[in-house]
Amino acid sequence: MTNLEVLKRCDVFTALNDEEFHQIQDMCSSEEFEAGTIICKQGSKEEKLYVIEHGTVGIILEVGPLAQRQVQAVTDYEAFGWSAMLEPYICTATVKALEKTKVLSFNGQELSALCSTKPAIGCKISRGIARVIALRLRQAYIQLLGVTAQL
Repeated sequence: MTNLEVLKRCDVFTALNDEEFHQIQDMCSSEEFEAGTIICKQGSKEEKLYVIEHGTVGIILEVGPLAQRQVQAVTDYEAFGWSAMLEPYICTATVKALEKTKVLSFNGQELSALCSTKPAIGCKISRGIARVIALRLRQAYIQLLGVTAQL
């Protein structure tokens, strides 16, 4: 599958037209992570936005020095690392590869600069990121309701 085909399936970029896709596709790089690799660390500066080409990562909340809880999993064509696009550019969770995972990565500052100079692209990408955040928040609410209902 080409980078363009992967990006077209990702919620962050689905609203882009063909010309806009061609403007962003050269900005991404391929990376691979082995199972168990920590890709992003909660509280650290986030520099990259990732789109999974193939594989699965866990989104983990660190609630104490020794307490961690995986709250979600992200898989093919989904994005993570959106903190690289939004101030203060700090990871809201730790992300760990649950299996060998191939991603397309964007430098957050470069993608943000493009969004600033090309407002139409910026608006579409910002809405895509908002969609991803809203979905993750809704999933967290559902999970929280399940936990509190058991109490």
